[in-house]
Amino acid sequence: MKDVAARAGVGLKTVSRVVNEEPGVTPDTAARVQAAIEALGFRRNDSARLLRTRRTSSVGLVLEDLADPFYAALSRAVEDVARAHGALLFTGSSAEDPRREQELVLAFCARRVDGLVVVPAGDDHLYLGPEIEAGVATVFVDRPAGRLEADVVLTDNAGGVREGIAHLVAHGHRRIGFIGDLPGIHTAAERLRGYREAMAGAGLPVRAEWCAMGPTTPDRVRAALAAMLTGPEPVTALFAGNNRVTVTAVRVLSGQPRPIALVGFDDFELADLLDPAVTVVAQDAPGMGRSAAQLLFRRLDGLAPAEPSRVELPVRLIPRGSGEIPPAE
Repeated sequence: MKDVAARAGVGLKTVSRVVNEEPGVTPDTAARVQAAIEALGFRRNDSARLLRTRRTSSVGLVLEDLADPFYAALSRAVEDVARAHGALLFTGSSAEDPRREQELVLAFCARRVDGLVVVPAGDDHLYLGPEIEAGVATVFVDRPAGRLEADVVLTDNAGGVREGIAHLVAHGHRRIGFIGDLPGIHTAAERLRGYREAMAGAGLPVRAEWCAMGPTTPDRVRAALAAMLTGPEPVTALFAGNNRVTVTAVRVLSGQPRPIALVGFDDFELADLLDPAVTVVAQDAPGMGRSAAQLLFRRLDGLAPAEPSRVELPVRLIPRGSGEIPPAE
């Protein structure tokens, strides 16, 4: 800072004001200081700033899989809000492993992040209690925390599936299958609940062979769907519980001799260009990330209510063709 001040012909306090974007410096003087900063390659000492402000201007984001388009969109929205608040975002993927989630969260806390946005993999977050007590603002997104009261931003998972099933029923389907993720995952359990409620509300049975929960690996989804398409009462329509299930279902159904209606939860790239284009119940992934990050910074700034907030965002049914195919029989 002394070198910058000497080159610009100003005092140390003036350099500090320019670096920290504080008022009280004329435009000409600020431009002179900025020119000296660029010429000398000066960088603010954030370690010293941390000692003074007790804020690192950084937040951590832990999600399931950054490669998943849904989480990529959510992550970008969190990053945009963080950047608008002058904060740096650190991101890590838990791979749906509770131990990995905890390792990432505590690693971010050890690096003194101001706050956390967490897509939980586990169902016990008591380990985060001391960090929250110490001032680390924490917002959970997509799924609520386990055994811990905390801010959370969710999607109307059950309501979205109810709407999708009602859409299939309205197009004449009575034998509707459902393939979902692991039932221990909050979103998977909520979507299964929505399926059962919608079928019951329409006066339709849910046969054991029409419902399959488990890993979303292609082999498991193919086997589950093959079982639903055979037997004395094969399904005429399928609701896919997330975009990974939907993609595998599209591949399987494209080779079927008779058309099967398909509605998927989550939109995905090129869904509108397939033949038929895929009808989806679309979540607002950017909206979820944006809402979670905004809630986080309100909490950091002392503007959030004392009690934890619960935000639930609506979904949107997008008819494109695959969900409007009538029963072949």
